[in-house]
Amino acid sequence: MLAKIDRKNISKKFAIFNSLLKKKKLVYLDNAATTQKPNKVINSIKEYYSNINSNVHRGAYYLSNKATEKLEYSRVKIKNFINAKYSHEIIFTSGATESINLIANSISSLIKEKDEIIIPYSEHHSNIIPWQILCKKKKALLKIIPIDYNGNLKLDYFKSFISNKTKLISLSHVSNALGVINPINDIIDEAKKYNTLVLIDGSQAISHIPINIQKINPDFYVFSIHKMYGPTGIGVLYGKEDILKLIPPYKYGGEMIDKVSFEETTYSNLPFKFEAGTPNIGGIISTIDAIAFIEKYNIKNIKTYEDKIINYAIKLFTSIKGIKIYGEEKNRSSIISFNIKKIHPFDVGKILDNFGVAVRTGNHCAQPIMDFFSIPGTIRISFAIYNTFEEIDYLYKIIIKIIKLIDRF
Repeated sequence: MLAKIDRKNISKKFAIFNSLLKKKKLVYLDNAATTQKPNKVINSIKEYYSNINSNVHRGAYYLSNKATEKLEYSRVKIKNFINAKYSHEIIFTSGATESINLIANSISSLIKEKDEIIIPYSEHHSNIIPWQILCKKKKALLKIIPIDYNGNLKLDYFKSFISNKTKLISLSHVSNALGVINPINDIIDEAKKYNTLVLIDGSQAISHIPINIQKINPDFYVFSIHKMYGPTGIGVLYGKEDILKLIPPYKYGGEMIDKVSFEETTYSNLPFKFEAGTPNIGGIISTIDAIAFIEKYNIKNIKTYEDKIINYAIKLFTSIKGIKIYGEEKNRSSIISFNIKKIHPFDVGKILDNFGVAVRTGNHCAQPIMDFFSIPGTIRISFAIYNTFEEIDYLYKIIIKIIKLIDRF
């Protein structure tokens, strides 16, 4: 039975919302950076270290078998959550950043001189720099999909320069700086015409939008668990089985080895081929409870609720003279990026902190977007299941006070 989305009830599940911050209740609006963790997730990590702490896949004893069982169940839970075909298509990494770097390194052998890689203008630095380095190393060409002033990708430009030379397209499902939902289905459909690989960074989508990997049909899909109510330091790389079998490992060492001799080394089967070394076992196991938390409320219901919150916030903020919102208003998920005239975004963030409101300010690791809009950065508010309409009203009143104060000078 699905639970009702009720902040009063939900907040009880998070220790951090039951304490005061600077003598004020925390209004946490930085969920695009990381979500807060339910008590069950925190307790799961404690449970692992208290009762079954041991290494996985290597022991013939009870604790190791129990830890291995739980870790592999987490892999199955993630596979089911995104509707992947096989659990061995789920690779554990340290985060979405490492997942992207893994692919950028492992597909290097498939990239030749004068080949092309395409990314949008609106990407996070983690989805820009690995491809810059790869292109420089292989003497390939990095092409950029431009955006318009609503933050939407210019698909006509993209369709005009994708070709048989295009070996990979990498883009975010949702822009971390603007919240704009990218047309990944259109991109993937076009890519398939040229047998081009597609990587989707789902970091800002995974806890906000229902994901059906087999329907979306990317070659790779990456995300970080800490953005879906789980711990930091855990990432997921989904990759199609045939491609993961084709490309070489990214790291080398224990766990990913089949046989080692001084003449030759062979690698383990999937998924262990890409999981060298001891993983963050307790964190991975706690992912079971993070996913269970989302499933308790249903991702579709969460999206509906968050859409109502964001539409309410946009309606309020657009009524304020002096506020500039960046990005498409209708095609948006969970994020609003804005500025207030005459005041630096960092200063707004510091003022809001005095009222117990946590927001993100700066370029959000997306400097090209800020250059596009000719701004130093933005104030970014981002939502999760525990945010409320009352919190938006509270933020609105503070912003009105800030603008009135600035207008005096």
